[in-house]
Amino acid sequence: MSGGISLSVMPATAPVHVTVTGAAGQIGYSLLFRIASGQLLGTDQPIVLRLLEIEPAMKALEGVVMEIDDCAFPLVEDIVSTTDLDTAFDGASWALLVGSVPRRAGMERGDLLAVNGGIFGPQGRAIAANADSDVRILVVGNPCNTNCLIARANAPEIPPDRWFSMTRLDENRAKSQLARRAKVPVSSVSKLAVWGNHSATQFPDYAHALIDGKPVTEVLDDMAWLRGDFLTTVQKRGAAIIDARGLSSAASAANAAADSVVSIRTATSDDDFTSLAVVSRGEYGVPEGLQFGFPVRTDGKGGWSVAEGLSHDDFASDRIRITTEELMGERSEVSELLA
Repeated sequence: MSGGISLSVMPATAPVHVTVTGAAGQIGYSLLFRIASGQLLGTDQPIVLRLLEIEPAMKALEGVVMEIDDCAFPLVEDIVSTTDLDTAFDGASWALLVGSVPRRAGMERGDLLAVNGGIFGPQGRAIAANADSDVRILVVGNPCNTNCLIARANAPEIPPDRWFSMTRLDENRAKSQLARRAKVPVSSVSKLAVWGNHSATQFPDYAHALIDGKPVTEVLDDMAWLRGDFLTTVQKRGAAIIDARGLSSAASAANAAADSVVSIRTATSDDDFTSLAVVSRGEYGVPEGLQFGFPVRTDGKGGWSVAEGLSHDDFASDRIRITTEELMGERSEVSELLA
């Protein structure tokens, strides 16, 4: 036997395909660099970016791709830019549905739902036909709960528990408001659930939240503020940003999308939960099938469950009723799109 050293070579990690729709938009632009840097799936996971846009935005997307190239991200193995749904979702393990039609002056909410239904229904069918068998889908484009419901209904081949819509931005906003009021770091706030719809009816649940392990209602002995300015600030934060900035939330929404994916793929600590809108299985009396914001715990293996045993006083119950009724109304308005 000859002398020498035998080296075993570990196989390279296969890239994960990540689809982002509306990739040249404000949120997409902010999100792509977070994905490419490893914030979404980890700093040792190579990726292929699959970027979907409408034809008029392809020139802008070309510039975005140039910028990603210029960053020389080690994890980015390939970038696919396309207007074709089948190409966009081909082999995708993560689909981040960001692109949607914003509400315009004079547009009723029902009109907005119908227009976006024409986007998310075909996307749902394309995901079912082309994505990887382990695909997870996060809907960011608003109205995200019902857009997610439409896409999910058009992809019955995909298990309902693979579909999520984003309430993490609301959770982040609520944590920031509580931390500022208590004069503590945001990291001091835990167990902040957002119930219901990502809209002005959402209910950020201060009653079960903790600050440094103590109930918020003990640390902040100001129920008038908690039931008043705190709730309305979180519920109307998006409109306030538009008023101040002249544009809707982008960087904060992208940050929340990345936070959501990290929460889905990593285990929640035993003493916390996160805010995600998931398919209701009847928890807390919410009608089955709604895409509803709950306090969610994840197991780090792709599974999740709604946190159990939380009680609500009359005030909270009424707020949850209001947001539930709104989502039921939205479901009725798009019933013809639920294949």
